Amino acid sequence: MDQEKLSPATPSVTLLIDGMTCASCVARVEKALASVSGVTGASVNLATEKARIAGAALPAALVAAVAAAGYAARVETPDAPVAATKTGSAPWWPVAIAALLSAPLVLPMLLAPFGIDAMLPGWLQWLLATPVQFWLGARFYRAGWGALRAGAGNMDLLVAIGTSAAYGLSLYLLLTPSGHASSHLYFESSAVVITLVLLGKWLEGRARRQTIEALGALERLQPSDAVVRRDGADVRVLLAALRMGEVMVVKPGERVPADGVVLEGLSHVDESLLTGESLPLAKGPSDAVVGGAVNADGLLLVRATAVGSATMLAQIIRMVEDAQAAKAPIQRLVDRVSAVFVPVVLAISLVTLLAWGMTTGNWQGALLNAVAVMVIACPCALGLATPTAIMVGTGVAARHGILIKDAEALETAHAVDVVVFDKTGTLTEGRPQLLALDGPDTTRLLTLAAAVQQTSAHPLARAVLDDAARRALTVPRASNAKALPGRGVQAEVDGATILLGNRRLMNDLGVPAAGAEAHEAAGRTVSWLAERRGDTVHVLGLLAFGDGLKSGAQDAVARLVARGITPVLLTGDSAGAAQVVADALGITRVHAEVLPADKANVITALRQAGRTVAMIGDGINDAPALAAADVGMAMATGTDVAMHSAGITLMRGDPMLVADALDVAQRTWRKIRQNLGWAFVYNLIGVPLAAFGLLNPVLAGAAMALSSVSVVANALLLRRWRAASHSISTTTGAFTPVPAPPIKGECHMIELTVADMTCKHCVGRVTAAVHAVDPAASVTIDLASGKVRIDSTAAVAPLVAAIDDAGYPVTAGA
Repeated sequence: MDQEKLSPATPSVTLLIDGMTCASCVARVEKALASVSGVTGASVNLATEKARIAGAALPAALVAAVAAAGYAARVETPDAPVAATKTGSAPWWPVAIAALLSAPLVLPMLLAPFGIDAMLPGWLQWLLATPVQFWLGARFYRAGWGALRAGAGNMDLLVAIGTSAAYGLSLYLLLTPSGHASSHLYFESSAVVITLVLLGKWLEGRARRQTIEALGALERLQPSDAVVRRDGADVRVLLAALRMGEVMVVKPGERVPADGVVLEGLSHVDESLLTGESLPLAKGPSDAVVGGAVNADGLLLVRATAVGSATMLAQIIRMVEDAQAAKAPIQRLVDRVSAVFVPVVLAISLVTLLAWGMTTGNWQGALLNAVAVMVIACPCALGLATPTAIMVGTGVAARHGILIKDAEALETAHAVDVVVFDKTGTLTEGRPQLLALDGPDTTRLLTLAAAVQQTSAHPLARAVLDDAARRALTVPRASNAKALPGRGVQAEVDGATILLGNRRLMNDLGVPAAGAEAHEAAGRTVSWLAERRGDTVHVLGLLAFGDGLKSGAQDAVARLVARGITPVLLTGDSAGAAQVVADALGITRVHAEVLPADKANVITALRQAGRTVAMIGDGINDAPALAAADVGMAMATGTDVAMHSAGITLMRGDPMLVADALDVAQRTWRKIRQNLGWAFVYNLIGVPLAAFGLLNPVLAGAAMALSSVSVVANALLLRRWRAASHSISTTTGAFTPVPAPPIKGECHMIELTVADMTCKHCVGRVTAAVHAVDPAASVTIDLASGKVRIDSTAAVAPLVAAIDDAGYPVTAGA
């Protein structure tokens, strides 16, 4: 169903689905869910084995509908961790037993070309093949029967019918008087096909679990418990028992259990998991901290302001999971193909059987060719092509501080050819400073300006108050302060009305707004201060404000231009201020003095001209433009309204992330196309080859298993993507060294926690990565705990980067 019907504002239920094996299963579950009364949208994801249903339908009715379609379902609990919603690793023993039983059936075939006749007696072949067919292969019969009961078909049905035909033909030949010759039996075909399919599904399952590793890494950032101060005593409690408002005690080296505000203490806190910023941030009383951040070097007392699913980290996890579960528009084409895939394959198989049998009279060969058609057809590769690429792409993007909230934004971003930037807070720091005071008495000018601005939250007001505080001025009390929308502010000070505002306000007052030309030419924002006593108004002077460019702004624009993308500046600021910024960054297209409502019109005009537009903003006034663009990107340093309006959130205010987001989107789109191309071409070539008798069932089974695994493996290559804006992926919890680095040349011990190490080969790769940085380093690895101890003279950062680049994320350090 339409993805738009699954908006975040719509009430929804998430089901965990068991038993899906291919794209046809997905189509059948979606159809079953859509038929339930009250459902307004349903999206099923094969890779995550989840269904997200929008509407007012009862969960029990949804579970029953899935069961009627032949699958098992259960409701996902809202606060359940991702790891808890996934089944454990698929057991390996069925594959091993099937291989052991099938090997004696295949080995004589391999020895025959060398003149060695080791063919087993027919009854022994039957004895070996039967447990493979009906015990280890029982899953195919169960799933296929469920599909038949629902009036549909799936991959399991194809495997069950195909292998049963080969097994049945062999049994028939064995039981007939002329069928005792072992060379005429095909037990090895049925047994080996089932073995290869089981192996393929096991490998596919392992690969699919790696696609959700980004979510698991994010969840591992959440500590399992917290130390809280209750009645003067420090008590360790489970994280689930932490209550909002409680005081958390966070020691050096520990993670902050939940979002909060510092009450006591001074420290540096590593919040790279949220922002991707590699440097720890200084924190003190009244500063906000986020759950999952690492406290570096001081004891902190933190009052919890958000706990459980309300924390920023929990919301990020849910956002990434929603994006991974979403269905890209291109997947709708796949769904339409999958809906008719199995019936078409069965029809081709029947035609193959009849055509070969009637034209050659060899019904045994005809049956084997028909079996090969059913076995080689692979709807599961079609079903996995898009969601696996999306899952890996969104996961690796999240590791670098890029949160892609929906699959449509990911699919559209690859085609962006115009990037429209807001100015303030996006390309500039968004923290204006008072740069100049022009007037006869600059001290009185600043004092009165500070008095008028005492109650204002405007950024310019903060600049005035900060400068007044820096000069230790005594600011008089103001009364009757009020904002003058679009013009400025006024207040009563010492019996006079003081007005501070722009040129429009001065024109309304009928006084000259002079002396601003040089400041405006330099890109500064100018405000005039006027005093009114009775009917007399005169100007006391002007204040000029400036806002510096962000450090990465120039490189960000240059990267976009190098990619053939046109940068555009869109701002409500003055034409002079906008042009100065544009000239400094090399932007040639500028729209200045644009009202918030008109920003969306500029975006719409660009789209109507045939351009694919991305809008980058951070404020409430950018929300309409973000929503109007093909792709909206909001800085997480901005407002919640902007982030809700955007499809992509940049978790730190670095404009370099814009090009990174477009790059990961383009690479993900490329993987989607590669996977879909492989899945379609594989079936278009493989099915005809089998129908023309050029593939036997064993080779067909191997090809089918390879197709699914290759699609997932190709998607997993995205995990090697690295953002150009910074080289170490930190959002997964990669260790960032705290201040006070070791003295160069002095040997020091580093202990890291490294994820994804599973065997001795992994140990060797991690050790080699460390030795590539420091050949003399001593490396000790505990595979069970994932702990890596390094004695080295090298700095921490290059060691972490080397291990991460080897494919093993560093999740903690000491």
